[in-house]
Amino acid sequence: MKKTYHGSCHCQAVAFEVDLDLAAGTSKCDCSFCTKNRIWKAFAQAKDVRVLHGQDQLTDYQWNARRLHLYFCSHCGARPYVTGDLEALGGAFYAINLACLDDLSPREWVAAPVFVTDGRHDDFEHEAEVTGHL
Repeated sequence: MKKTYHGSCHCQAVAFEVDLDLAAGTSKCDCSFCTKNRIWKAFAQAKDVRVLHGQDQLTDYQWNARRLHLYFCSHCGARPYVTGDLEALGGAFYAINLACLDDLSPREWVAAPVFVTDGRHDDFEHEAEVTGHL
């Protein structure tokens, strides 16, 4: 069942809300970006995300195939979400950084199932072999 969460960057320049069903699963990835930034995310369809303010305070970082927009706050550096449009994920989506959800309880966080994708080998449909470091 979806629940509305409120999120922000560290300095509060960016705020958003999102409807998520964490029981449907969360994701970590062992690609170089996610590993270096310790990203733990949940996917939401674009229609389930409302940016309340600060989209203009975000800097867009892209790399590799440039299919994703990896946003970070230009003031505090927090990375609230990634956006993209991939058919495999149902079209336009947000990958919400769970660490930026202000009202996500620790109990909810650890209860959510986690799938660790093999981004290191660009194989996002299979689980990574080694995951303990994530």
